[in-house]
Amino acid sequence: QVQLVESGGGLVQAGGSLRLSCAASGRTYNMGWFRQAPGKEREFVAGIMWTGGRTYYADSVKGRFTVSRDNAKNTVYLQMNSLKPEDTAVYYCAADRRSFSRVLLTTTPDEYDYWGQGTQVTVSS
Repeated sequence: QVQLVESGGGLVQAGGSLRLSCAASGRTYNMGWFRQAPGKEREFVAGIMWTGGRTYYADSVKGRFTVSRDNAKNTVYLQMNSLKPEDTAVYYCAADRRSFSRVLLTTTPDEYDYWGQGTQVTVSS
């Protein structure tokens, strides 16, 4: 069983930055960051492969967000710069139990098996 604990959310003005962390117990997997705004579906934001460190980003955050990981600490990070009000959401990290059979990272929420509790990010205009 994998447990994921996010931290680092908060309130920030537009143009500001935040760094989210996701500490994982257990094995190292492909990790994804997702977000869900009120009344909207959960959407993929960024992800990183368990080995090799290949990263993936949603078009809406490319050039502003950076995902990274420290496998020694079993922690994944999401550095968010140039934040916009439309980035306001609850952010979740997730782990894909089938990582080792995948060549590419999946961006579909239903294909992730373990989820953190979420952390609120609010960007004021």
